[in-house]
Amino acid sequence: MAKDNKEKLVEAITSMDEDFAKWYTDIVIKADLVAYGGVKGFTVIRPYGYAVWENIQLILNQMFRDTGHENVYMPLLIPESLLNKEKDHVEGFAPEVAWVTHGGKEELTERLCIRPTSETLFCTHYADIIHSHRDLPKLYNQWCSVVRWEKTTRPFLRTREFLWQEGHTIHATKEEAEAETLQMLNIYAKFCEESLCIPVIKGRKTESDKFAGAVSTYAIEALMHDGKALQAGTSHYFGDGFARAFDIRYQSRDNKPEYPHQTSWGVSTRLIGGIIMSHGDNEGLVLPPAVAPVQVVVIPVAFHKGGVLEKTEEIKAALQSSGLRVKLDDSDSSVGSKYAEYEMKGVPLRVEIGPRDAAEGKCVIVRRDNREKAFVPIENIAAEAERILGDYAAAIYKKALDNREQHTYRCKSLDEITEAIKANGDGFVKAMWCGSPDCEDKVKEQTGVGSRCIPFDGEHIADTCVCCGKPATDMVIWGNAY
Repeated sequence: MAKDNKEKLVEAITSMDEDFAKWYTDIVIKADLVAYGGVKGFTVIRPYGYAVWENIQLILNQMFRDTGHENVYMPLLIPESLLNKEKDHVEGFAPEVAWVTHGGKEELTERLCIRPTSETLFCTHYADIIHSHRDLPKLYNQWCSVVRWEKTTRPFLRTREFLWQEGHTIHATKEEAEAETLQMLNIYAKFCEESLCIPVIKGRKTESDKFAGAVSTYAIEALMHDGKALQAGTSHYFGDGFARAFDIRYQSRDNKPEYPHQTSWGVSTRLIGGIIMSHGDNEGLVLPPAVAPVQVVVIPVAFHKGGVLEKTEEIKAALQSSGLRVKLDDSDSSVGSKYAEYEMKGVPLRVEIGPRDAAEGKCVIVRRDNREKAFVPIENIAAEAERILGDYAAAIYKKALDNREQHTYRCKSLDEITEAIKANGDGFVKAMWCGSPDCEDKVKEQTGVGSRCIPFDGEHIADTCVCCGKPATDMVIWGNAY
């Protein structure tokens, strides 16, 4: 039956306290999320890992459709001359671009870039289809892969090819585009907190940290279990800079030619890394119910006896009828190995039933996050599973939030930042800033933590900049990041 809460079922992974990076790598491999590809930085996303991504897509797609967005698909390759049309944009991506120089045996007359992002492609298309104010807005989203030649790679967090969605919208006015930028940031925050159970901080990036070619960049920042930050999503307001570069104009209601305003926003498979590092433990994954490929696994104990298998089929049918994703494991593997497998894979709930349980019309539900068990009448299994899943989601969110609060430091000087990190480890530092890029750089140089964002709900820590002592303009979240 249910194992004792303190018993360790999985011995196959490194302890996170011993080596967090190795713990992470052990999980992504041994939970069957990824395998390494034949080229450095390229991974195989295995069916279980891809199923998590499919559930992320499913939820976000509905959120995008609810706000009027449509899915499109742009080409994979970008001519070099097209990429060069927006100077700031191309300079920002130049070090990471992968180029195609040959088609078959023939050398191409112009190099083709494998898309690192698709702004230039969308702009070319917009220039063809937008002529009047009646053609606006265009609210597009694309699900695709991109290639960025990262020097240091780690599965999900930084890979040379990764999957993402990139929203690209174009509007008649600055006000409409800015509203879109913040709307999508709020959608990302809602998704992360409600579906992934990851608390995030919403804020604006500093000028030095904004997206190449953007007027302003906004981000959601999450804190991982080891105290490092993860940029979980970004939303950018481009103004009319791309429209001018690509000569996208429309006839206004006043019959005047106008340049439209654009946005771009995206999240990627990096979110799966965020799930692992926010909720995982020394037994493996701990998956949020909303994106878990299997929400409940049903395991018969001695299923060849006493009608156990028939009862597990009944339980499975009841759970599925309530809309839950269920797996019945009636394989001939040992019960202990099954427990260990689904612990590693982070299945939120495990239902166990043996001969005595079957005779008494009950079963046991075991939570993945804390191994608490509940004895439940089979006739109530669906309602109880849904209730426990709700409690489970709330609990892992709170645990992640508590971790963030315990590793958030309010500092008034560079020495305080250094001392806080030395004494407590990595985390979020809240400190005031005067707005000077020189001070931003100096904080990084002297303390090791860089700016993450200027939060919308910033606190007043002090009147003066943490670095230079001049009057402060903003509170900044600082930290080390993946």
